Amino acid sequence: MKSQNELGVPVPANKPLVVRTIKQVTREQREYVLKKTEYSMFSFPADLIFVDFLSDSGSGTMTDFQWAALFHGDESYGRNKGYYVLLDAIRDTFERGDTPNRSINLILSGETDVNKLMDELYVTSFEGGFVNGGTHQLTRPNAFIVPQGRCAEHLLFSTIAPILKQKNKDIINYIPNNGHFDTTEANIVANGIQAVNLFSTNLMDDFPYDEMDKRNPFKGNMDLKGLEDLIKEKGVDSIPLIYVTITNNTAAGQPVSMKNIKEVHKIAKKYDIPFFFDACRFSENANFIKEFEEGYRNRSILSIVQEMFSYVDGFTISFKKDGLANIGGGFFFRDKGVFHKKFSIDEDIGIKLKEKQILTFGNDSYGGMSGRDIMALAAGLYEVVKEPYLYERKIQVREFARKLAQNGIPILLPAGGHAVYIDMDKFFEGTDMKIDDFGGVGFTIELLKHYGIRSVELGPFCFEWDKKTPEQQKGILNLVRLAMPRNVYSASHIDYAVAAITELYHNKEKIPKVKISRGAELRLRHFQTGLQPIYKN
Repeated sequence: MKSQNELGVPVPANKPLVVRTIKQVTREQREYVLKKTEYSMFSFPADLIFVDFLSDSGSGTMTDFQWAALFHGDESYGRNKGYYVLLDAIRDTFERGDTPNRSINLILSGETDVNKLMDELYVTSFEGGFVNGGTHQLTRPNAFIVPQGRCAEHLLFSTIAPILKQKNKDIINYIPNNGHFDTTEANIVANGIQAVNLFSTNLMDDFPYDEMDKRNPFKGNMDLKGLEDLIKEKGVDSIPLIYVTITNNTAAGQPVSMKNIKEVHKIAKKYDIPFFFDACRFSENANFIKEFEEGYRNRSILSIVQEMFSYVDGFTISFKKDGLANIGGGFFFRDKGVFHKKFSIDEDIGIKLKEKQILTFGNDSYGGMSGRDIMALAAGLYEVVKEPYLYERKIQVREFARKLAQNGIPILLPAGGHAVYIDMDKFFEGTDMKIDDFGGVGFTIELLKHYGIRSVELGPFCFEWDKKTPEQQKGILNLVRLAMPRNVYSASHIDYAVAAITELYHNKEKIPKVKISRGAELRLRHFQTGLQPIYKN
């Protein structure tokens, strides 16, 4: 008799105990609401949707362990107990590898030994990593809690931009990335810096869907030659830091190999440039490394994460991604590292960041978050590195991609860890749809109108193709993303979505071109502009 692992199907990793009934909204009702909300995917009421693939950011479910932690939330204004638990969870996750402290258990177990709590949690002193403790977090702060990832990006770029101008106001600064996401790019540009995408050269190469379980070409990698060329062309002084997004959300959620991370680290070290992660889906990226990169199959996720982060000088992160929590973000940098040295000119850069954090988001120990959310987030850091969860999520996305590919839908393969991306250039082959007709937006409108499924265009409309120079346009892909919230949807939701997308593909000539009716010049316009589909007579 075959064992459970020989059956050819994944072993269930969870069982849902709460059910939310979906409202039976008609196509006519959705069409009416679309008109009233200017055809904006971000303005359409979520309660009127059957399947919501708009984002996996904070939209997933929490585990029973997280719900239990939430009840231990401390809403004290200064130094709530969750603050200490979260900072230690950060060290457990990104620094300690296979030897975590799990001080969260002191709180969840109701520990009453005051000396134990003081010695192991509240007044411990440490330095040298991504989280200083005790007096070192006061004199050299390097860990900053904020509500979400874009807040961390704002904190970073709005703080370093004046310092860069002070160093040399005549230099144009560039930040290279394997793929800037929308808010990252917007925060960079809003602070007078140029964002440069250096996608892996094999990103758009064909890949057979039946090979997804066997190999992975790590299409999320940074173009190393492109990085070297950019540094040489623009000059070292023009590159304040190097960014790598794991996994690469803009580039179809593709993973980054440990080899590529090491090579970027070598280049950054060679030129003495701070190297940062946009770390939103770090555990998924580690899972891909474990599955497909030589030498890592027998390593734990935590040990792989520890190695990944040993190569960087800091990171911004949205804790809403990777299925971690419903809210939260952070910015962390290595104590006395390259970033600290480069940007501590008149005063410690951590002090400047802390002042801005307090001014914009709140006292450093809550950073705009409730104590309940901080505890749930800390618990989530331990949940998100569990292999059964990572495996089930990966397999669900992979099956979604496989079924679409089998129906002839042009998607980027292999599938990433959190979403399926449709290649709209190939989708509209044989029609008169041009890139500035925003066909991807037309697709999202029709998918929502006819079938109650919400997705998002991550292409020429989102990344403002019509406002970019020809050189900048080269860094824009033409994709639609269907993001999978953690532990929310079943095989029936996936099968329904596959059938709906296939039907649209067979009727692609009926998908409208789209015009921007209001707010074309707005930043991050996909969140706030008005749209008008142009249907053929």
